Amino acid sequence: MRVALVHSYHHSDVPSGENVVVDAQVEALAAAGHEAVVVAQDNDTRSRRRTYPLEAAATVVTGIGPDPSEMLRRLAPDVVHVHNLFPNFGTRWLARWQGPLVATLHNFRPICPAGTLLRDGHHCTDCVVAPMSAVRHRCFQHSRVASLPLALATRGGATRHPVVARADRLIAISDRAAAEYRAVGVEPRRLVVVPNAVPDEGLGEVRSAVEHEVAPRWLFVGRLSAEKGARELLERWPAGLPIDLVGAGEIGDELAAAFAHRPEVRFLGAMPNTQVRALVGRYTGLVVPSLWAEAGPPLTYVEALASGVPVVAVAGNGAADDVAARGTGVVVGKGTDSSELAVALKDVQRDRARLSPHCRAVYEAHYSTGAWVQALLDVYREATHG
Repeated sequence: MRVALVHSYHHSDVPSGENVVVDAQVEALAAAGHEAVVVAQDNDTRSRRRTYPLEAAATVVTGIGPDPSEMLRRLAPDVVHVHNLFPNFGTRWLARWQGPLVATLHNFRPICPAGTLLRDGHHCTDCVVAPMSAVRHRCFQHSRVASLPLALATRGGATRHPVVARADRLIAISDRAAAEYRAVGVEPRRLVVVPNAVPDEGLGEVRSAVEHEVAPRWLFVGRLSAEKGARELLERWPAGLPIDLVGAGEIGDELAAAFAHRPEVRFLGAMPNTQVRALVGRYTGLVVPSLWAEAGPPLTYVEALASGVPVVAVAGNGAADDVAARGTGVVVGKGTDSSELAVALKDVQRDRARLSPHCRAVYEAHYSTGAWVQALLDVYREATHG
């Protein structure tokens, strides 16, 4: 099968699970004997122009912008798979494209200008009925000006969003995400749940259970931004227990200064995905404190499972849903205090020898690239045959 993936790559200096997924899908399809080609735009190139902010805003509002149709016609794919068009591809071409088209809903942007369904630490769907709420609350990049184009683009509701309206099949990456889209009127028959996967290659050395008992160390990987919950995690983090934070973001410097007196808290900065994959197996466990619902389990969670690393996750996020469903660690409440968090961490450390092979088995059954490719091919066939 020949598949054309359409994707606007996010900035390379900001960790992006969407970018990783697209690249992994190309490799996985090729390994399975299929042809996959990415038709791309990228923020690194386009944002060098002084007029870029205005161009991007106009594209978001009007749908007029770079059009992949000519390249797609030359490729003549069996199916087009749209991942991310924001903000560098136009959307008007979608209505004109005649072939089978599948889209992955990596976030909630057709419902929420911020893409997170989160405001002030709480689940928010105000924009479902009043999209201009995003402008009033500065939901995108903490700016009314930046929020305006997205608010205008979502004013017709999720079902009229160009990607949602056109796709023959819509891939949600979790049951939670599928439920959010069904709740705003997206037809259940077009929604298919296919979790993202990560390849097995590039995983580093895994420490023994004894090493974790003697010298436990925990890991956080993600953007250092408010919705990721790093601040709340560190405020409750048990004294003396080592944790490394991998990532950068708008509150990174603030967090580093606020917790400089805690030698057990180390800020390692941003790392390429390959380096993170090589490191994760050395840790006792991964901590996922995200405050927002997330469209599905983050790739860092899946990478941890692939390395046999259990997870402590805060209730309400995509990793926590999976931890609760598959027993890959412990879920703690959003209001968990330091002592309760310490108990959860200790429980995972104590049970790590049992949890590690179970986490690996969950990865192989649900998140391996082999299972992923088969699920994608099934969706492509459904889209092709109606």
